[in-house]
Amino acid sequence: MTQELIDLRASILEGRYEDALAIVDELDWMSKKATLLAIESFLLRMLIHLIKNQLEQRLTNSWAASIRGSIVEIKKRNLQDNKTSYHVQLNEWETMLEEILEQAISDASVEVFNGEYTPFQLSEMVERTEIIVIAKNLLDLTYQHSAKELPAVINDYLTQLPGGEDWQFGRQR
Repeated sequence: MTQELIDLRASILEGRYEDALAIVDELDWMSKKATLLAIESFLLRMLIHLIKNQLEQRLTNSWAASIRGSIVEIKKRNLQDNKTSYHVQLNEWETMLEEILEQAISDASVEVFNGEYTPFQLSEMVERTEIIVIAKNLLDLTYQHSAKELPAVINDYLTQLPGGEDWQFGRQR
C-alpha cells in the first residue's frame, strides 16, 4: 500500500488525475478486501465453536466468549465508514457461510471431542443447515442491535443453544 500512496502523490503532483483516480479505486478495493478477509476470519472462528456446540451438546464460557466476540467484531468491521451501510448485506451471509463451513469442519476436527474424529468423520456428523441457520440468526443481530446492547443480546441467544441453559446457570459439564 505504501507504493500506491507514493504513486498517488506523484500522479496528483504531475496532474495525471485519471491515474490518480485509478490508484484511489485500487486502494479502495484493497481496503474492502482486507475488511472481508477479517470478517471471514471471525466467521470461521464462530463456526468452529458452533460446530463444537452442536456435536458436543454443551456450551462453555470459552466457546460463548468466542462466538460473542466474533459477532461483535464482525459488526464493527461490517459497518462502513459512513455508518449507514454495510460491506456485507443481510442477504449475502449464506453464501459466505457455506463457503467457509467446510474449512470450519476440518479445523474443528482438532478440537471436537478432543480431536477424536478426522475431518472426514466430522464432516458426516455435522448438520450443516442447522449451523448455517444459527450463524445467520447471530449475524442478523448485528443489523438489529447497537454495539452496546449486542453482547447481552448474544448471551441471551446463546442460552437457546444445546447446553446454553446449563451455561447460563453455571451448570457446565
